[in-house]
Amino acid sequence: MRCFVLVIILSFSFSAFAGVTFPKKKITLAGKTLTVEVATTVEQQAQGLMNRSSLGEDEGMLFVFSNEETRFFWMKNTLIDLSIGYFNKDGKLVDIQEMKSGKGLADTALPSYASALPAKYALEMSKGWFDKNKVKVGAKLKINP
Repeated sequence: MRCFVLVIILSFSFSAFAGVTFPKKKITLAGKTLTVEVATTVEQQAQGLMNRSSLGEDEGMLFVFSNEETRFFWMKNTLIDLSIGYFNKDGKLVDIQEMKSGKGLADTALPSYASALPAKYALEMSKGWFDKNKVKVGAKLKINP
C-alpha cells in the first residue's frame, strides 16, 4: 500500500508540467536565424527549460510577456548553464547574463537574475551563445511570422 501511495504522489508531482508544450518559431537576431520554443503562458514560463540535458546549437527558448518590466529568472531544476538576453518592447537587446545551473541547489540557494532594464522578451540559449556569436547589447530581435 505504501509503495502505491508513493507512486501516486510522484506521478502527481511530475505531471504538474507534463502537459506543457511549446510552439516553435523562427527568430532572427544579429543576422542569425534561430529555432526557439516560445513560452507565452504562465504554465509555459514556469516550466521553461527545466529538466533539459542539452540544447541544439542555435536553439533556445523565447519568453514573451504581455508588458515591459524588470524581469527575474532563476534556474530551478535547470540542469545546464544558460545565457539569457533581455529585450525591451521594441526588440532591442538591453542586457545579457550568464546563468549557472541550479542542479543540486536548494530553492533558497538559487540566485535570481534580474534584467538591468525593463524587458518584454527574454531569450535563453546555451551558455556563452551571445558571446560566441558576437551578439551585443543593442542588437534587434525579429520574430518571424
